[in-house]
Amino acid sequence: MSQIGVVKLGGSLTKSPLLKAWLDKIVQHNQAKLVIVPGGGGFADQVRITQKQWGFQDQNAHQMAILAMQQMALLFQGIQPQLKLASSLLHITSSLEAKKTVVWTPKIEMLNKAGIPASWDITSDSLAAWLAEQLLATNLILVKSTLIPRRYSIEELIRKGIVDKAFTQYANKLNSQIKVINRGDIDSFNSWFVK
Repeated sequence: MSQIGVVKLGGSLTKSPLLKAWLDKIVQHNQAKLVIVPGGGGFADQVRITQKQWGFQDQNAHQMAILAMQQMALLFQGIQPQLKLASSLLHITSSLEAKKTVVWTPKIEMLNKAGIPASWDITSDSLAAWLAEQLLATNLILVKSTLIPRRYSIEELIRKGIVDKAFTQYANKLNSQIKVINRGDIDSFNSWFVK
């Protein structure tokens, strides 16, 4: 049985020419079934700015941030048309079985049903870990634009603001290899999957 890998591509990659290279690399990968979790990027940043301006509730901001991830998923598919958009676990697994590389478009109803709180402590990092648990993924890779010191633990990455504050809550439930890497590590991608 093929491994399942979840790859979270930070929204900040939209500012880098490496975004297309990452999407192409993931689509061409054949050692595992892969699901991309998009960050919210500039779309989510705008939600933060607007919430500060208008002071609306975190529940509204949370729903808007999920829409930001959906917009990013559409952007990723626009750049790499071989990607398959999928929102439910059933749709994801059936697309993986059909040998499609998936971009997750999370739905607020699904996350609410799972009891995921509306909080800025939970970003696409934690949502990627949650999805990896649901899919019994063997690998979770978070691709970031910032440099990642190799000696850093997950707790140190949280303290430095590289991953979100709730990440360990979700990551601790995983039976997966977890890697947090820089966008420049693209050439090492295939080596991250255990054969």
